[in-house]
Amino acid sequence: MTANRGFEPTFCTIVPPHVLDTLARSEDPALAGPARRTLERDALERTHRRLTTVIGAPALAPPEALADQPNRTIHDARHKQDLPGKKVRGEGDKPGKDATVNRAYAGLGATFDLFLKAYERNSINGEGLPLNATVHFGEDYNNAFWNGEQMVFGDGDGEIFLDFTIPVDVIGHELAHGVTQYTANLTYFGQPGALNESMSDVFGSLIKQYTLGQSAADADWLIGAGLLAPRVTGKALRSMKEPGTAYDDDVLGKDPQPATMDDYVQTGRDNGGVHINSGIPNHAFYLTATALGGNAWERAGQIWYDVLTGGELDSEANFSDFANLTLAQARATYGEGEELQAVTKAWEQVGVLTA
Repeated sequence: MTANRGFEPTFCTIVPPHVLDTLARSEDPALAGPARRTLERDALERTHRRLTTVIGAPALAPPEALADQPNRTIHDARHKQDLPGKKVRGEGDKPGKDATVNRAYAGLGATFDLFLKAYERNSINGEGLPLNATVHFGEDYNNAFWNGEQMVFGDGDGEIFLDFTIPVDVIGHELAHGVTQYTANLTYFGQPGALNESMSDVFGSLIKQYTLGQSAADADWLIGAGLLAPRVTGKALRSMKEPGTAYDDDVLGKDPQPATMDDYVQTGRDNGGVHINSGIPNHAFYLTATALGGNAWERAGQIWYDVLTGGELDSEANFSDFANLTLAQARATYGEGEELQAVTKAWEQVGVLTA
């Protein structure tokens, strides 16, 4: 199996389209209005990304990489939708009064730290790529996204979603899409797309755990905890520990993620269910990490990282392709011991591999 070396950046959001679709149908204009505007903007960004892929982005001079240090720049869109906005904080600048700017700056740094210190990767492209972000994007914008070039954060509508810089794993999730973009370049549709989303959830969760100094046993394994407004009946956007239990709300509906292949969702929406079926590989990682214990970014995270970046993961890989590569990587790195047993059992439990 050979990886697709082509460079095809995708537009990836933290809030799935099916969630925004549900909100857009609400009879309450305070909920429907922001959701509809967010969907419209997201559609525009997807079109822009496709055009950039077709005609090519303008050539830029390669940045001067800093030796093992992040190079962060935070911009403020001032509730407009022009990117990148006004520069408000650069690398090494002291914190200002805007908590959103400070959280974005810290989150970019936390992501850089995990990839450098745990996996010896210098920024998301491995070559010191500057980390750029824009905050206060749009009016009541209910999302955060990686557009192939930078991070963008909305403030949320205050009704369903709060400020998207609050959960550090949301920042890590979106930047991890950049790591996938520069490595396996997983196609953003169907099972490869669900793997793409799962990679971002895995490393987003690991960034959160690394930042908080949590072991696999201590972690909550939630994606986006703290993002939902108080009126929402739910804990987060997704749960890696218990896919399908993150929320059950009268407006949002019930979390649709499956934990095993028995409940795999066949759909043409959301690029073939990339945010939904990602619950299956997410759960496999959770099972692996908790079976091994200790820090999840070490043995379990190392196996997943090595497969993502090792050059053998095809851009069209399905769940079983990825699972088999993790078995091979566990064996190559750790031999026939508990690591291989934990990975094998996890993929069997979620139904991707048979005993």
